[in-house]
Amino acid sequence: MNKKEKTILDEIISSIPNPINSKISLLQKVQARFEYLKEEHMKYIAKSIGTSYTDIYGIATFYSYFNLYPAGRHTILICEGTSCHVKGGQRIRKKLKDMLGIDIKETTPDKRFSLKSIRCLGCCGISPVIMVDKETFGRVKPTALEDILSKFK
Repeated sequence: MNKKEKTILDEIISSIPNPINSKISLLQKVQARFEYLKEEHMKYIAKSIGTSYTDIYGIATFYSYFNLYPAGRHTILICEGTSCHVKGGQRIRKKLKDMLGIDIKETTPDKRFSLKSIRCLGCCGISPVIMVDKETFGRVKPTALEDILSKFK
């Protein structure tokens, strides 16, 4: 990590009163600044605020909001809720992984798409569901995925 990054992290840490008790806010600000949470940044934050890297990493991996890798221009969320699972969500997940050549929490080499799973999108009536950026697609069939993704350049 370079000196400029350390300075930025120090500024973010100092902008939060009692950062040891505001770790989520701290990580949100770091991600907003750097686009994702780099391992070296999380280690530096942990040391700076007097906690363990495991603690910081645990928070970053528990909440789906946080990225541990550079995000693509478009984020695809695959609903993993019960209704979506029962109605074929696993086939959609497999087809997306095969089409894009990436797994969950990864980004395509061209930085076009990032793939994430989410517990529930709250659209059970139109399951299975995916969301690309802020657009929801319901009753998705694996054969429709190429058409859906072609809308996102």
